[in-house]
Amino acid sequence: MALGLKSFGVVAFALLVAGCAGNTHDLLNKTTVTVPASDIAATHEIFVATTRQKAVKDPRQVFDGDRSLTTSFARVDVTVPKSHQVGNIERAKGSANSNPAKDFAATDVTFYEGAPQFAKAVGSDIAMRGDRALVFVHGFNNGFDDGIYRLTQIAHDTKYPGTPVLFSWASSAKTTGYIYDKDSSTAARDDLEATLRMLAKTRVKSIDIIAHSMGTWLTMEALRQLAITGDRDLGGKLGYVILASPDIDVDVFKKQMIRYGKPNKPFAVLLSGDDRALKLSSFISGDKPRVGDYGDAADLASYGVSVVDLTKTKGGDGGLNHAKFADNPFLVQLLGDRLRTPAGLAADENPAQLANIGQGLGKVVGSAAEVIITTPFKVLTIATGG
Repeated sequence: MALGLKSFGVVAFALLVAGCAGNTHDLLNKTTVTVPASDIAATHEIFVATTRQKAVKDPRQVFDGDRSLTTSFARVDVTVPKSHQVGNIERAKGSANSNPAKDFAATDVTFYEGAPQFAKAVGSDIAMRGDRALVFVHGFNNGFDDGIYRLTQIAHDTKYPGTPVLFSWASSAKTTGYIYDKDSSTAARDDLEATLRMLAKTRVKSIDIIAHSMGTWLTMEALRQLAITGDRDLGGKLGYVILASPDIDVDVFKKQMIRYGKPNKPFAVLLSGDDRALKLSSFISGDKPRVGDYGDAADLASYGVSVVDLTKTKGGDGGLNHAKFADNPFLVQLLGDRLRTPAGLAADENPAQLANIGQGLGKVVGSAAEVIITTPFKVLTIATGG
């Protein structure tokens, strides 16, 4: 299929602004910035498993885009300003210091010597917070800082009642690094599998997963590997699986789901027909459709997943429409309501109850859109107000 002028414009636009990355990837401040405690809404402890190399040239990045053949472990403490708006990630411009009164700010980093030490620390946190863990797997063109801040924002805005864990693979954080990123995500499959198994050995009762963009490819590969070993549900501890804007070839995803099998717990695919970032991915992949902007929800749902069509909702990423699940205030609140209900209970819930939730939140947010949910059994439309 030839690339038309309109499509070329979309691709050019995506090349300029694809992903969620900023101009720099500094996480730590050059100097300490102190503000009154009254300016801080909360401090979140983000546990990290990463296949990135430690940043040597610029220690402010903590971990850079180079690959490591082993997994490193850390914890990053991040403050959220009281002025924070739901769906936003308030950040300092360029390489300027973060002002905790206005910006998300990483205040401390703890490194762990290895998996045993990390497992002990994250296990203690899980036991303290309520026996649940949320694993976030970021997407293409993301620096280490992007993943840290996005998970902080998700945990804060959804009021997630558990321990946030970032799995950060070695993205180059460059719009021209698509192939490098795809290889990096593929190389991290065993590491993500091992991280999930490690979490399952703690006192955790539910391990929820949110993966975004290219991170969904990595997540599906790790879940496929678990299925091959006969432990696809991590001994019954796997909770929600949420694949947001999946950058996966549709046929590949179908084969992955066939190998994984129809899920027992809530397994959702969030897609949007106006996802401009995935147009670039489709172009690079020979104009093959991606799951994240696929037009046949019923086809996907036949593999046992719930398909959530966000096409008629607005995105907050400058027109890319690639991260609606996290930057649209209504969707963030709806996601939070789902996550606060343990996956085991949600699996038995009447889907019609989602409509009431959506209508209630829509009145609060004042949105005039709708979310269409296609399950293996029915199609449900949630009016989000208006």
